[in-house]
Amino acid sequence: MDSDRRIPPESPALIRCATVAAYTVAAVVHLVTAGLFIGGVLLIVLGLRTVVQPLVGLVLLGVALSLRPRPGRLDADLPTLRHADAPALFDLVDRMADAAGVRRIDAIQLGPEFSVTVTRYGVRRKRCLVLGLPLWAAHPSRKPIAAVAHALGHLSGHDLRGDAFVGTALESLNAAARTMRARNNASVPSSVSAHSWRAGDVAGAAARFNARTRKGEWLLWIPRTAAAATARLLQWLTLPATRRAEFDADDLAARIASTEAAIAALQDRQLVRAVGIEVHRLAIATRTRKGGRSAAAAQGELWDKAARYSESLREQRRCDRTTAPEDIGTVVDLAGLPSESLRTARLSRIPRRTATITLDEYDRNRIEDELRLPRQALTRKVMRDCVPLAQ
Repeated sequence: MDSDRRIPPESPALIRCATVAAYTVAAVVHLVTAGLFIGGVLLIVLGLRTVVQPLVGLVLLGVALSLRPRPGRLDADLPTLRHADAPALFDLVDRMADAAGVRRIDAIQLGPEFSVTVTRYGVRRKRCLVLGLPLWAAHPSRKPIAAVAHALGHLSGHDLRGDAFVGTALESLNAAARTMRARNNASVPSSVSAHSWRAGDVAGAAARFNARTRKGEWLLWIPRTAAAATARLLQWLTLPATRRAEFDADDLAARIASTEAAIAALQDRQLVRAVGIEVHRLAIATRTRKGGRSAAAAQGELWDKAARYSESLREQRRCDRTTAPEDIGTVVDLAGLPSESLRTARLSRIPRRTATITLDEYDRNRIEDELRLPRQALTRKVMRDCVPLAQ
């Protein structure tokens, strides 16, 4: 069956209707959060002479605080680069952001994963590019550019889940559902030995504590269920726009780094789990067995070994594709988004594009020199924590 016919249709009318509904639900979430906060404060301030009103106000404040927008933060354990620290790297990323038509990146962090992502931090939702060092070390030029271009493509505003209005509402709902989730360890065993001192008092206190815990869980069940159901509704409403954003990001990566590089970067997404496990294994092996070499020399080979391992996996997959019949696999993944195989098949059937932004040897050497100290800092973190495992 032709893969183009298996691409889920995303009509503009469906995307517009779902987007309007998503903004409506997000507005209701923000209004409810503000109403709970204001109502809780008023009940506490105006009902100080009573007992019930301040208690109800505290409950409302607790629910409002669980639904509050949570500004993101930079990962303090990762080396962070500003424009003055890496002008050549920022110049490359700025040119890509200008080509994508999005606001420029405010910070760059080096990560130990085989991926490239964009996170937001602070009240002003500044943008941080998390550049996976294994991915950067494994490719000389165009594939990292394609991965970065794809990550920047999600900042164009078409991806509602990263939107400042809808995205914060979805993050708040998910965080509230996790905060109000029942804890299985919130109870104590009520069975004590009959020969223990004051065994009856201990058993009675444990029973009363467990009873209060169960009542608290029942009280939290309604807001927890409402938050989880609203989060699922918002995820469903944003799914059409998110699917289209994935295709638009693929097109942007092909336009900036070439179609071949975009396809290769998509295929490399299937190696994230395997490379993460290998980096974890290499970190443990380097810590426990240096083979007579210095610690600095052993740590310096960590990312080169990870790059060679990813290349061997890539070669193995290339051989498997040549011996097995071509199949695009599943149409969507578990999250309902188009799978990598489907997106690869789509890119291979549209008109080919050549790279508009390239990285020559001089700029590559400059960037490598700028990343030397952050690379050493990340290596020390990976050697200390033995991260990452499978992501």
